[in-house]
Amino acid sequence: YGDIAAVRDISFSAAQGQILGFLGPNGAGKTTTMRILTGFLPPTDGRAVIDGHDIFSDPLAARRAIGYLPESPPLYPEMSVEGYLAYVAKLKDVPRSARSKAVDSALDRCGLGDVRRRVIGALSKGYRQRVGLAQAIVHDPPVMILDEPTVGLDPIQIREIRSLIGSLAGEGSARTVILSTHILPEVEAICQRVIIMHRGRKALDAPLGELQSGGASL
Repeated sequence: YGDIAAVRDISFSAAQGQILGFLGPNGAGKTTTMRILTGFLPPTDGRAVIDGHDIFSDPLAARRAIGYLPESPPLYPEMSVEGYLAYVAKLKDVPRSARSKAVDSALDRCGLGDVRRRVIGALSKGYRQRVGLAQAIVHDPPVMILDEPTVGLDPIQIREIRSLIGSLAGEGSARTVILSTHILPEVEAICQRVIIMHRGRKALDAPLGELQSGGASL
């Protein structure tokens, strides 16, 4: 950004079925990295590959492979939950014949069946966050990128969203999740591996077990 390098010399990969925590204080470069990975922000140098597709030379295929939940979910408050997810499924090229099933699956996985006909603007923040997660998975992507998914939630809602994220990936799943957060307990509760960012650089990349046991050092 002008003379300021938000991120520098970052290189990492995330394995299939892994939940990778991207941890650091505000301003560490986490959101900039997420925006580069999702194709919203072009880097001045380097490359990013999602599910084998270069985000810049093959952007459509790369974006189809991503389910993205930004810090502020891209919701339309005047739409119903079900109508909104059907709209997103259409935008994400889910075939017409499979669209209804895809919406039902996303509603079920995110615990939204009881509010499927409710207007989004009338939902609690916790439920709106669930709708945000549902739009990220409605096209069944192999990669999910979540930017501060529990910010602003109360403790009960935080536990619910963390449990939901854990059910969407992890052991036995083919889906990879990159979770950006500034909250260490969030990483400890969900992730198998952590990358710590500091002033735009990667300060640590280690399995969570090493971090908890003190085996990793900055």
